[in-house]
Parts: sequence; structure tokens; C-alpha cells
Amino acid sequence: MSDVHPKSDVHPKSDVHPLPDLARLHAPHRRPEPVLLPSGEPGRYDSEAVDCPFVFRHRDRFYMMHIGFDGRGYQTALAASDDLLAWTRLGVILGRGTDDSRWDHVGAAGSWMLLESSDLDETPRLKKVDGRYWMIYHAYPDFGYEEGGAAMGLAWCEDEELLEWHRLPEPVMTFGDGGEWERGGLYKCCLLEHEGRYWMFYNAKEKPDWPWIEQTGLAWSDDLRVWQRHPANPLLAVSEGTFYSRYVSDPCIRFDKPSGWWVNFGFGFDGEHAQGLLALSRDLESWRILPEPSLPHGAPGEIDQTHAHKSFVVRWEGTLYHFYCACRPARPGDPAWSGAGGELRSIAVATSRPL
Repeated sequence: MSDVHPKSDVHPKSDVHPLPDLARLHAPHRRPEPVLLPSGEPGRYDSEAVDCPFVFRHRDRFYMMHIGFDGRGYQTALAASDDLLAWTRLGVILGRGTDDSRWDHVGAAGSWMLLESSDLDETPRLKKVDGRYWMIYHAYPDFGYEEGGAAMGLAWCEDEELLEWHRLPEPVMTFGDGGEWERGGLYKCCLLEHEGRYWMFYNAKEKPDWPWIEQTGLAWSDDLRVWQRHPANPLLAVSEGTFYSRYVSDPCIRFDKPSGWWVNFGFGFDGEHAQGLLALSRDLESWRILPEPSLPHGAPGEIDQTHAHKSFVVRWEGTLYHFYCACRPARPGDPAWSGAGGELRSIAVATSRPL
């Protein structure tokens, strides 16, 4: 594994491979209504917001792992669908703990479940290791909206209904073990298998207080528990004057087999709008971020007027479904998050062809 990488926004001059067909990676047709809204019901996990979709197929149905915010912290839940558009909530799978001595008692935000394949053209399905399904999540130490620096934990499930999850007692990765660029805390990650190892891409911030910078790095593991960081982190860095001048965050990495390129459906933030980005790599270590947003924020009044970010992509029956978190200013009657001046934070979908 190389200890040297080019800057994330500079394409390696020695790489003569043609770029992938970008039309295969775009979903320009946005459904105008969210597929999942916050409930607005006090006491529910999702009373103020829903966020971070992760979609897969299991036992002939689609499932969406997502997180909800109730004003106190994140909890992780499942929803199910037969058509990727109409979703029914099934219940919370990582809730708030009752043991205040645990590092994750405030709540747990599911990031990624281990999948059988990273191929964009294959339907995402869960993979068992040692007879169990595995999830990586992050948790914050204090009550509130992402209060304090988060760490990464690991949970497992043997239940084929996917509703009963068990957590390891201690985090598997903390910001205190990392470099200066991640000393403010860890965020959402993407987990995949490649060349006989586990690869975890994650974003982090360099300090706890706003304004901070978020960038994306890489760590490897042989057992999901002990992680070694890439020496050249962060591999995907912010760049002044771009739509990702403050954040390069929430990696979602899939393999485009026809072209041989790895594609990161992450997001960039310039201090005003978060927008989906595409970054390309041949080896998962050297990355090029394309100069224009792949999922721009919406027009005034649209569900993604403020932000279109935190993506997960599924190709099903020839159509690419691009799930993401959509944000717009709150309106009277919205089940809205009281932060950010009042905001409707929902889960939306865009597709590669009209439905």
C-alpha cells in the first residue's frame, strides 16, 4: 500500500484510463416529495429529523437503515419497502441506552452495514461474518445535536428480521488516536472489503467548535476491531474556492465495474449549501473530486433547497436510485428540527430515469 498520494482534486497525470460514463452515475430526476419524513411526534426517535439513508435488499424486500433525531440525540431505525418509494417504519434497532456509564448511552447513529459486494450494478445485500451481520455506527458523548466528539462502535445481529442488534462494549476507533485533522471527532463512515481487508472511509473534523473543517480519510482492518489509519490522511481534502471548501464528507463508495473506477458519492459543503459530489479513484487511495456538484441543492421551495447530501445509491432493474438527505427552511406545520433556524430534514430520492 502506497504511503504517498496526490491531492484529492488533482488527477494523476500517469493515469491514462478513460473516465467512467458519468451518465451512469447521475440521477437527474428528483421525486418532489420525501420518501421518509420526521414524525413530529414527541417521544419518538424521529420527532425532529430523519437522516443518513442506507438501503439494501434482504429476504425479497428493500430495507432502509436511517437515523432519527429527537432533540436529545441520534437513534437508528429500519424501514421496509417493496418498490423503493413507499416505506414503512419497522422500529428502532440501536436506541438510547439506560446505562449512563456506556460510551454510547446518548444514542447511536448507524453508518454502514457490511455488504456482500461493492459493485454498483449489484443489488446491495448484507454479508455474514462468523454467522453474524455487522454494522458500524458512531455515537456522541453529550446530549444535544452532535454534541462532543464522536467515536466509532461495532454492532452485530443474528436475527433475520434485523431488529435485534448487540453492541461491542467499547468503541473500535476514537478521534484521540488520530491525526490533527480528526481531533474534533469522527463522523459517518463507509465500510467495504477489498483485497482481503476491510476498508473504512470516514470523515472527521479538526476541532470541536464551529467553524471547523471536515475531510475524509481511510483506515484498514483485518478483523473489524483493530484499525490502522492511512499515513497520508486525509485522502479527500477540502479546497478553497470550490463547492467543497469546508467539508468533504459522508463517503459512499461503490465500484463501477464497466470502467474499473471506484466512485465516491460523498458531499461537499461551502459554508452555505451541502451538495452531492463525485470522486473517482483507480486504487481507493488516490482520488479526484469532479469540479461540479453531482447532486446540486434545489431551487427555493424545493425539499432540498438548502442541502442535498448524505447519499446512498442502489441500481435496481436498470434504474439508479440515489437516496439522500434533503433540507429546506421549515414552514408552519412541518415536523421540523428546531435547530438551524428551523429546518425540515427528510430523506428523498432521485432516479436516473423518470418513474
